[in-house]
Amino acid sequence: MKYEIRRFQEKDAAEVSALIATTLRTTNSRDYSPEYIENDVRALQPESILERAGWTHFYVVCDGEKIVGCGAIGPFWGKTDESSLFTVFVLPDYQGQGIGRKIIQALEKDAYFLRAKRIEIPASITAAPFYRKMGYGYKNGVDTPDAEGLLRMEKFR
Repeated sequence: MKYEIRRFQEKDAAEVSALIATTLRTTNSRDYSPEYIENDVRALQPESILERAGWTHFYVVCDGEKIVGCGAIGPFWGKTDESSLFTVFVLPDYQGQGIGRKIIQALEKDAYFLRAKRIEIPASITAAPFYRKMGYGYKNGVDTPDAEGLLRMEKFR
C-alpha cells in the first residue's frame, strides 16, 4: 500500500483527535488504566490538536482520504538546539505496516529535527519498544515511567 504523508491541516483536527482516542483506548489500554487513558483522550480533543499544530510541525499519514497516523515535532521548551517529538499515533488496524517508521522518518527530515543536537520523546510505555527500534534511548538511562506515566527517551545527532 502507498500512504501519503502530508502536513496537518485545520480540517484534520477532529479526525486526528478520534484517531488518537481509538489508539489510546485500544493499543495503550494494555499498559494504562482506563482513567489514565480517558484523561489523555480529554486532553487531546480537536481544540488542543489545533493548538499543538500551531507550535509544532504536525504531519498526518493518509490511506486515500482516511488519516491513519500522525506525528509532530517542535521545540523542546523553546530551545533552538533541542527538539521533541509529540503525538505519534497509528490506528490499531494499521500498526505493524511500517507507518510509524514512515512518521519518524518524516519527522527526522523536518527542520526542527535537523537543527537539533538532541531530540526528546515523552514516550508511552506502549511505544517505548518502537522508539528503541528507531534509535532512541532512555534519557539518563532511566527505563521506568515518571510521575506522568511516561518514559523520557532521546536521540543525539
